[in-house]
Amino acid sequence: MIRSLFRSAIRLRRTSACAFFLVLVGLVCLNVPSSLAQTPWQVSGPNGGDARAFASVPGEPGHLYLGSTTSWLYESFDEGANWHRLARLDNTNRLILDNILVDSADPKTLYVAAWRGEYTDGGLWISHNGGQSWAENLQLHGQSIRSMAQAPSDPKTLFVGTLEGIFRSGDSGQSWKLISPKRSTEIHEVESLAVDPRNPAILYAGTWHLPWKTIDGGQHWVNMKQGIIEDSDVFSILVDPSRPHIVYLSACSGIYKSETSGKLFHKIQGIPSDARRTRVLMMDPAQHETVFAGTTEGLYKTIDGGKSFKPMTGDNVIVNDVYVDPRDNGRVLLATDRGGVLASENGGKSFKPSNTGVTSRNVQALLVDRTNPDRLFSGVINDKEFGGAFTSSDGGKSWQQIADGLEGRDVYALAQSADGALLAGTTHGVLLLPAGKQKWEPRNTIANTLTKVSTSNVRGTHVNTEKQVAAPTIELQSRVNDLDVSTPVWVAASNYGLLTSRDQGASWQGGPVMGFGDYLSVSVHGQTMAAARGDRVVYSRDAGQSWWPMGMPKALTRIHRVVFSADGTLWVGAREGIYFTPDLGKTWLWIERLAFRDVDDLAYDAVRNRILASSLQSDGIYSIDPKTMTWKYWRTGFPVALVRVDGNRLIGATADDGVILGPTLDAQK
Repeated sequence: MIRSLFRSAIRLRRTSACAFFLVLVGLVCLNVPSSLAQTPWQVSGPNGGDARAFASVPGEPGHLYLGSTTSWLYESFDEGANWHRLARLDNTNRLILDNILVDSADPKTLYVAAWRGEYTDGGLWISHNGGQSWAENLQLHGQSIRSMAQAPSDPKTLFVGTLEGIFRSGDSGQSWKLISPKRSTEIHEVESLAVDPRNPAILYAGTWHLPWKTIDGGQHWVNMKQGIIEDSDVFSILVDPSRPHIVYLSACSGIYKSETSGKLFHKIQGIPSDARRTRVLMMDPAQHETVFAGTTEGLYKTIDGGKSFKPMTGDNVIVNDVYVDPRDNGRVLLATDRGGVLASENGGKSFKPSNTGVTSRNVQALLVDRTNPDRLFSGVINDKEFGGAFTSSDGGKSWQQIADGLEGRDVYALAQSADGALLAGTTHGVLLLPAGKQKWEPRNTIANTLTKVSTSNVRGTHVNTEKQVAAPTIELQSRVNDLDVSTPVWVAASNYGLLTSRDQGASWQGGPVMGFGDYLSVSVHGQTMAAARGDRVVYSRDAGQSWWPMGMPKALTRIHRVVFSADGTLWVGAREGIYFTPDLGKTWLWIERLAFRDVDDLAYDAVRNRILASSLQSDGIYSIDPKTMTWKYWRTGFPVALVRVDGNRLIGATADDGVILGPTLDAQK
């Protein structure tokens, strides 16, 4: 029966700890798709994540744009109370939109300058219809643009600062010319720009070394270093629009002020900690003595021109940009790392999230409540106290954070016990949220036993006696990547090793298996358990008391996920695609002809007896019938890290866009 499915068969010799056996590998070709659904998937949340830059429409202070770290440009018509996704400028989701300009002469013209985090490239995108369509400027293609400015007295004059230098346009961005010295060893890596409000030929530029100034449009440059600590990265430059001789700049060494158009600076005292970096300076449009300083450790504010600064937020807030409503300076918005947009109605005295519609979350765990399909849980990484775990009670329409007790831990796995308790596998161990409670509790005690051998003399003969004794307990501190609590014996896959618990997490037993840790995935079928690390799979037939190596196909080079189906077949998601074995590694079959090979996640839909597969390298997901080898395939529009079934609907998790909601499965019958 199995052989009839083979296109080819390869006999591989594998060695276990106790015997030699044969592993048969076959290729299974899936049938033609039974459906190809094109129903749009929708971003659900949780709201928040990284926000980078603001821009407002001249004359319409409530009409705002927001840049992200995932290529998305957001728009709001109500001063940031609600946002919607306007445009994605790059399909890699890796553009950091750090600079946005709305043309002061034509509000329908938008400029977005961007750079790519892991590469030294980027570019400039321009729209002439309010963001409905975009074109990249080819002259600046590949330039990692770190700053941008428009001349207040001449809207056609624009400047951008890149890793290469400073470029100028005199025709509203159609053509560009390098105005800093070519291949300069000084004026490059330009992080900030500011133009004199009255003279477009006067330009200030901050580099990763020191600030510079030109008064003739770039023909000559002067280093502004008097009073500034050497080798200071200049993040932001601010020119007082009513008094152009007053210039502020922020650097890694602090905040500086000049009252001589940059000839001499003095360091402003008042913001503590030399390690604190001020990323942005923003002047109150109505009161120029009021300046906000957005730092890597909170927001500060001065109302006396920098003589004294007062902290306005906690030091856990990383501020990337500040917006002050020119009609009401009590309305202040912050673009932050992890926390998204924060809004104040009292001039910065207090803030609350204003992220409706903004979703830039890396969701690594996704769970549907075992009794209520409208209740969802998601686990987020990289957002510290702004992330952790979230829950939705309305099928993903809205989300609430449930992070009390997580203490900023990332959440990599979520599971639910039979009594409704929620478990989280985190950066540092396992935490449990009892049903009906609001605070997570650690469950990290490892209490193993040791065999004590003693020798006694019985009738003149030395006799060895073995006795099990408690070993010193330790606390699990490593990352927990997966959990399975579907049976009375719970199991956790961690960087420390494999752990089991027979008392609902009160204590754990186990550790490295055959000398190895770094286990990524675990699945349970009755008394049988299987666990995977990148290069191997191990199994247990006695609920984790003993583990054995599983014979594996040589073709597998990187394993990501294991999952059992109802009949005990073990499915493996790997770099090379999907493999499965009905007999714990004696026989393997490989599913051929998937639209993607690098399978990051597998899940089992017990209601429909289907295997769900997804890959971060693709926006497609599969639902496979293991009996007939027929399948359904959906395009989501998003690279999918995880896919689950919520009642009769598919839901997914992404690395950049949070949770996404798919079509109903009934519509696909």
